[in-house]
Amino acid sequence: MTAPKSSTTAEELRGAGLRVTAARVALLDTVREGDHLGVEAIASGVRDRVGHISLQAVYEALHALTAAGLVRRIEPADSPARFEGRVGDNHHHAVCRSCGAVADVDCAVGEAPCLTASDSHGFVIDEAEVIYWGLCPSCSTAHSS
Repeated sequence: MTAPKSSTTAEELRGAGLRVTAARVALLDTVREGDHLGVEAIASGVRDRVGHISLQAVYEALHALTAAGLVRRIEPADSPARFEGRVGDNHHHAVCRSCGAVADVDCAVGEAPCLTASDSHGFVIDEAEVIYWGLCPSCSTAHSS
């Protein structure tokens, strides 16, 4: 168990209108230090920091943090949801078809939303989400051996 990382995390929670709890601070720090973590990995990281927390409490906190824009939820097809602390920059992701590894891909060109829809259907588009699929370096090497 460790103490909360910094008062900055607590200030961010307050700034987003969320109640500051040790579990929320630990959860946000765990997500930010992790790499596209699933719920089980996040729960384990929070437990390492503050002791027991139910999986339901983790889901509820993730929902609140996502709604507040402090955490981003990504859902690659046929994969459980993953969470990351990199928010607000409209980056994209590459996902390995074999092992499920996820990597950030910075926006290719221009300002958000990076892509221009051929037909907006009247929507005011402010974000584009792209998932690139393929094999990560480890799986690519193993596949070609």
